[in-house]
Order: sequence, then structure tokens, then C-alpha cells
Amino acid sequence: MTPSKTERFSGVFRLPVVPRPKYSVCILGDAEHEGEAKAAKIPVLTADELKKLNKNEKAIKKLADQYDAILAAASLIRQIPRIMGPGLNKAGKFPSVLGGGDKIVDIVDEQKATVEFQLKSRMTLCMGVA
Repeated sequence: MTPSKTERFSGVFRLPVVPRPKYSVCILGDAEHEGEAKAAKIPVLTADELKKLNKNEKAIKKLADQYDAILAAASLIRQIPRIMGPGLNKAGKFPSVLGGGDKIVDIVDEQKATVEFQLKSRMTLCMGVA
């Protein structure tokens, strides 16, 4: 094989134990998600608080740097690029969709226990665990 045609495989694996307890997640949600997230002591921002950022790139970058992952309510996911601009995409932290009937605590724990891996044709496994 030529180096330019290296085959790459990537995937996601959920571990049975949470390897990253300090993994910080922020919820961008509506009133329903806000109450549940505050009860679980998970940081939450509403649409009104996002509008206060007013597409300020420094504030959005600071928000993206502060959290390892961002989850957003399905009702807000389409509005986020209009409200916040391209700042989250540039930082590589565009929010994942948060389902309506799912428990936020379960989703956050699943996010903490999930690791991504990449495999090249050299058959070496590279996986971040901690």
C-alpha cells in the first residue's frame, strides 16, 4: 500500500466504567431541560442567555473552552448557528442533540464513558482512555 492510500477506521466505544469523571458538559436547553439539569447540578444555558452572547466571538470561544462537550435541546439545535454564529463550529464543539424524553443525567454519564478511537492500516490501536 502506498502511504497516501492509508486505510483509516474510526469508531466510538462505550466503556462500562467512567474513565473521565472531570469531563465537563454544558446543556443548552429550554425550560424543561433547565429544571432537570439544575437539579442534577449540570451547567445549563437557555436561549435568552445565548442571545446575550450576541455573536461575541471571544465569549463564545471562552464558553467552548470551558466545557469538554455541549448538548443542546432538539428545539434549539437549528437556532444555535443563528444565535451564536460559527464560533462553536470553529472550536469543534458543535452541540449534540439532546432528546426530549431522555434523562439528562444518563446522557451525561454516557458521554463521559464514551471514547473515540482511530485505526490505521498499520494495525495499531490508538484510544484515549483517561
